[in-house]
Amino acid sequence: MENRLRVLRAERKWSQAFLAEQLGVSRQSINAIETGKYDPSLPLAFAIARLFGQSIENIFQDEAANSEAAE
Repeated sequence: MENRLRVLRAERKWSQAFLAEQLGVSRQSINAIETGKYDPSLPLAFAIARLFGQSIENIFQDEAANSEAAE
C-alpha cells in the first residue's frame, strides 16, 4: 500500500516520534507505515486521517489499483 504519510508529516514539520505520540503507537510503527513495510489497521488508518483532516483514501492508496489504472 502506498501512502502520503511522510509528505503530510513533513508539511507540518512533525517528527515520527511526535506523530507516534499523537497516535499512541511507536515511532518504529510510523517508520514502517511510511516505508510500506506495514499497513496500518483500519482503526489506526482512521486515526491518522482524522489527525491530518484528510480522507483515508487521500492518504493511503492501493498499489494494485494504481497499477491497474495505469494500464
